[in-house]
Amino acid sequence: MIGLQILVTKGSQLGFTSVIGIVLIAATLLFSFIFFYIEKGKKGAFIDFKLFNNMIFTGATISNFLLNGTAGMLIVSLMLLQVGGNLSAQEAGMLTLGYAIAIVLFIRMGEKLLQRFGARKPMIWGSLIVGVAIFLLMFTNVMTDTYKILAIIAYTLFGLGLAFYATPSTDAALSNLPGNQAGAGAGIYKMASSLGAAFGVAISAGVFAAFNVGDHIQWLEGVLTFVGRQDNVVVRQAAIIGLGVNLMMIVMAILFIMITIPKSTGKAND
Repeated sequence: MIGLQILVTKGSQLGFTSVIGIVLIAATLLFSFIFFYIEKGKKGAFIDFKLFNNMIFTGATISNFLLNGTAGMLIVSLMLLQVGGNLSAQEAGMLTLGYAIAIVLFIRMGEKLLQRFGARKPMIWGSLIVGVAIFLLMFTNVMTDTYKILAIIAYTLFGLGLAFYATPSTDAALSNLPGNQAGAGAGIYKMASSLGAAFGVAISAGVFAAFNVGDHIQWLEGVLTFVGRQDNVVVRQAAIIGLGVNLMMIVMAILFIMITIPKSTGKAND
């Protein structure tokens, strides 16, 4: 994990084909294989890989990993506001209040949606809402005051989407496991959340930093007209790419949900 994190965050600086980059890639692959070889079939293993034979659990866990990976949108957009918009850390942080408020207010809504529609639809709806939030933040070509309004709306939608997704996803992952595997399944599911957020932040920040150097991205200038200051266009373009990575994670999460979560799975009343 350490090797992979260094590779993700510093790969563009170290060089993926440099000696250090190749060593990090080799170490990540080698120790991943060793870990899998030791843990596979072992009684009381740290990770019970047999759990992933359950497609519903696997789909819910992977989508959970990907959705939590979109936490990188916060890092990229807040860095943009501070570096490109000259906001202080406190000013930028205040814009995220809607995120916390939405989660607190609507977390029970996910439970109600689960009871009425099952797990699949609320998981997709929550993911789509997060996707809309990311899409709004990608309009970095507007003036700072306009972007601040978009950010407030986006952060609120981000919290709303996670609130819709959380309970149905947890139910889908754990309710389809045998009782003697529920504890291990819960641990893996929670680990997916933590790893998803960690790698999402690392990947988003790494992509943002990699593109936030050098000249303007010409093809983006042909698509968008950046109004206002022009000395921060590179930062704004880098943010679009970084946020685009998060949008790809949402698309992948929705695909996994649609493929692995049956329409009737997860109704609390069943």
